Amino acid sequence: MTTATLTDTRSFIEAQFPVSKVSKESYKERKSNHSQTLTGLGKWWGRKPLVMIRAALIGLLMPPSNDPKKDREIFLKIMTMDDDGLWQRKNTNIPYKEVFDRLSEEERARYFDLSQVESGKAIHHCIDSDSREEKRAIKDTIQRLAFSRLSYDEKLNYCDRPEQIEGPSDEAWDEINAHLGTSAKRLDELIQELGERQFGHTPRVGDAFCGGGSVPFEAARLGCEAFGSDLNPVATLLTWASLNIVGGGEAVAEQVRKAQEEVYAAVDRQISEWGIEHNDRGWRADAYLYCLETECPECGVDVPLAPSWVIGKRTNTVARLELDEAAQRFDIHIESGVSKSDINAADEAGTVQSDRLHCPACGRSTPMKMIRGDRRGENGTAYGLRMWENDDIVPRSEDTFQERLYGVRWVETYTDADGKEKTRKHYRSVTDADRRREAKVLRLLEERFDAWQAKGYIPSRRIEPGYNTDQPIRERGWTHWHHLFNPRQLLLIGLFSKHAQLDLNSRIEIVGSLLSVGRLVDWNSKLCRWISDASKENGAQVFSNQALNTLYNYYSRPLGLLDTTVFYRIHSRKIHAGGEVEPEDARRVQSKSDVWITDPPYADAINYHELSEFFLAWYEKPLQRLFPEWYTDSKRALAITGDAEGFRRDMVANYRNLADHMPEDGAQIVMFTHQDASVWADLALIMWAAGLRVTAAWTIATETDSALKKGNYVQGTVLLVLRKRTSEATAFTDQLKVQIEDEVTSQLDAMLHLDEDEDEPSFGDTDYQLAAYAAALRVLTQYSEIEEWDIERELSRSRKRDEPSPIEEIIDEAVQIANDHLIPEGFDSFLWKTLSPEERLYLKGLELESHGEFRTGAYQELARGTGVTNYKDLFANSRANETRFKNATEFGSTMLGEDGFAGSHVRHALFAVHEARQEGDAQAGRMWLRNEVNGYWSHRKKLIEILDYLAAMGRASAYWEEDAQAARLVAGAVEHDHQ
Repeated sequence: MTTATLTDTRSFIEAQFPVSKVSKESYKERKSNHSQTLTGLGKWWGRKPLVMIRAALIGLLMPPSNDPKKDREIFLKIMTMDDDGLWQRKNTNIPYKEVFDRLSEEERARYFDLSQVESGKAIHHCIDSDSREEKRAIKDTIQRLAFSRLSYDEKLNYCDRPEQIEGPSDEAWDEINAHLGTSAKRLDELIQELGERQFGHTPRVGDAFCGGGSVPFEAARLGCEAFGSDLNPVATLLTWASLNIVGGGEAVAEQVRKAQEEVYAAVDRQISEWGIEHNDRGWRADAYLYCLETECPECGVDVPLAPSWVIGKRTNTVARLELDEAAQRFDIHIESGVSKSDINAADEAGTVQSDRLHCPACGRSTPMKMIRGDRRGENGTAYGLRMWENDDIVPRSEDTFQERLYGVRWVETYTDADGKEKTRKHYRSVTDADRRREAKVLRLLEERFDAWQAKGYIPSRRIEPGYNTDQPIRERGWTHWHHLFNPRQLLLIGLFSKHAQLDLNSRIEIVGSLLSVGRLVDWNSKLCRWISDASKENGAQVFSNQALNTLYNYYSRPLGLLDTTVFYRIHSRKIHAGGEVEPEDARRVQSKSDVWITDPPYADAINYHELSEFFLAWYEKPLQRLFPEWYTDSKRALAITGDAEGFRRDMVANYRNLADHMPEDGAQIVMFTHQDASVWADLALIMWAAGLRVTAAWTIATETDSALKKGNYVQGTVLLVLRKRTSEATAFTDQLKVQIEDEVTSQLDAMLHLDEDEDEPSFGDTDYQLAAYAAALRVLTQYSEIEEWDIERELSRSRKRDEPSPIEEIIDEAVQIANDHLIPEGFDSFLWKTLSPEERLYLKGLELESHGEFRTGAYQELARGTGVTNYKDLFANSRANETRFKNATEFGSTMLGEDGFAGSHVRHALFAVHEARQEGDAQAGRMWLRNEVNGYWSHRKKLIEILDYLAAMGRASAYWEEDAQAARLVAGAVEHDHQ
């Protein structure tokens, strides 16, 4: 077998990929929140960053040369991720203070008035010229000098995203064309030329799991013929809108925005005419606060339910409960400007704690499941609550849970002393007038309810039981999707839906406004949490996490909070080629594509088919009119779920079909979130059985951290590159092992060589481990058969928990090869191989820290690679983006023993450092090692090596400065020790 290098592959991405820079750009896009190009169309889970799709597609179409470094330089120019491209993307000036700090003494004297700086006054440019052009040129020179000295991350703070500019500069195009032998002046022209060269025509790019539409949209924007399909009609609608609305250019986007404004204005007129959002003072409602209420089974008092009665920590607003003994219920009083102790008391006065009712009338607590009447039936949980019927809009009087409005935030508009119009907000308790308005809302809805359901303005669809959809049924008795909305929300959103369907003419306008209705339901239902922290007093959307969480208290948005924050969110990015979209099962797709880029469901996938029904219930009937050829069922029965043999077989069928619908020289990129080696093994098995072979794999950091994901951070997306397997060769397991070792070491050496002499390397520590995975799979999947394995049996076999598959064992061996090969700088290779897995994990963890790597996932990845499962005690901090292992002082005298890490040479060395610091004497550390390490004299060289490594951490980490100094002294004492 010929070992792959960086220059004998078909495409750039199969040879190399600037993982670090693409990750940083992807993270910047994710952090852009509402300015992201496609998110304004509506909610979809796991949309991949457009910059990552662009990089992957260009990387797949760009051929490698015999000069890998030049290839990378050109790739970065195409992506405008090189120095000139970043300067071209710069959208704001660096502050003068930052500029001044980045210049040399000579440059400071040349460009700044140092006397002003030394006197502590504002920094001013010192430019002796009357010419505005010359002054501007000098300022640009100073800005560029400072900009060039920023790190890549720092530069991104001053830059637009690649998608927000037209593309490379004219000078960059000259270099790109010279290297690639092309004549392009725009990205779509380059893609067309590269596609013609590779496929004989403009490349056709498909995604059979198109989701939120990132792949078809970015492919069409780059000039590829795009195809998108998805089993789910909500995903199909979003993808259609990405191509035809966002991709239609500014004129189309403006047409849709204008249509949305007309709909909003019509709703505003009707709401104002009804008078249901204004009080007697003319103030308009800004937020409605609701809670459930239930009877305490111990004392019979009706108790309003909330985990906390703090409404706002910024305005110091709370709700106080006052028992009305005659009515056997509580009045709720809203008070603002209260003391901190009042805030703390309101926080502790929550009537629902740990899913138990805490009655403030009798002081007793009752489990909520007892109040609901949960009971077990033959097939699991039997629901104890009354199941609501379609025509239920509010709870019936006999229902366990009632709903009540307990507070309103109002906006007062007034004119100040200077004649300027201003606003201020007031929290108020609910009055009789508020209750009359609530009654009017209910009456208005009841008058329209049947007709609106028949016309599809509000949902009539049932909630089908499922993993995510059982919770509203079990915990509230809700059986239809409209039960997740109160009367005020149904009336308001129904008005939007009505005017969107009746008042607009073109399909483009109706789809744009219909998707905005989808945004409204995400931000205005009984599943919307109220946030009361010091920085924000507002509400969260339904899908602030990936579930349908029922709430005891929630908030409702009036019209004023549904404009630019929710309803108007259309961006514009012109596409340069056509796109085709259809709802279809990936197993039945008939469209052919040169390149398939997919993000399929995998072992721990989100249940899109269930969650999306929340939106589909509102789209169902309008979709039937807008796209009569589409179905409007979520196709739950066909959705690929689980992680057992059924999942694997369904996935094989999908990817075998896609492989059948691409040419022999085509390619696929499969994106997935890397959780563990078993997921890799299953995907490798699936792709192998589908007739595909792995050619490369890279991990891109795509996800932002969120407290809502605590314990399950999803921080990286693997791009698995595949080609059709054309060989019929077979192999034996022993033969594979030799080839994999050669492949792994060759791949790692090539990556290390490429990163030499780079200020900001492309590859992080975990990328090398991932490369070992990919190298092993490259060798394995090139064969049609492995003599000792039965691929059909592996596909259908149910494995026990922690039972590795043969592929998993191959991957583990590849990672072990990588760990043996990637020795930390300063360590002797022989001594490194004598360390235990726990010792290697700890020392490699310090190497991560020395490189500024603090992502939790990186340390988890490292632990998987070393085969260590119990490592939590090594952490000094395990919070996302703050993760690191303990230093010697933080370990102190803990974790000392005879087994595992506790009895290792590394642990003894750490305690010796601790002793030296405690005693202020290196000899104390030396004596510990001499007395406690069995075979001290034979292991002395290893101990010195470990201590030297710890000493070097002082240059890399602020957490190690003092411990590193002690380690240096102990290393010297041990080195000079004599028998």
